[in-house]
Amino acid sequence: MLYDWIIDVLFWVAVAFLVAVYVSWRATRLDRLHVRVETARAALDAALVRRAAVALELAASRLLDPATSLVLATAAHEARTADAESREFAESDLSRALRAVVDQPDFADTLKAKGDGEVVLDELGGAAAKVVYARRFYNDAVAQARTARRKTLIRVLPLAGRAPLPDFFEIDDDPPLALRG
Repeated sequence: MLYDWIIDVLFWVAVAFLVAVYVSWRATRLDRLHVRVETARAALDAALVRRAAVALELAASRLLDPATSLVLATAAHEARTADAESREFAESDLSRALRAVVDQPDFADTLKAKGDGEVVLDELGGAAAKVVYARRFYNDAVAQARTARRKTLIRVLPLAGRAPLPDFFEIDDDPPLALRG
């Protein structure tokens, strides 16, 4: 009789322990996904700032005509100074401005013929490509975190804590055709 009772207690202790380990594992995984989202967001922000800085450098380089420089500088400045709500729109506007400037007929060849034009174009191409990759990586991390948070266990037990549900970052990030490589 006592032996059966000890077996029952050990069984339920083992079940409780396994459930606790599983819940802890899920909470740790969710935490890692949130850290991944934050890291990816920081990388995306850095890539966006770098692209805007290179666009400003191109606008200030005196390699462009004044009107083109003004359009590019305005779009880059607005992208760098935009608040959280208007950031996606400002970054999309910068992408469109870059395409309008760089995809002009013979623009790349003309710029490459001028002093540092080729270096600036290479930098701009690299910065634009990094934005594309950083945004994809960030949105992938957000998708995985949102999928994990939809699980029943995560919702029943508040394993996400007070962490806000991450949002996707949707912008027009297509680089100019002349910079695609």
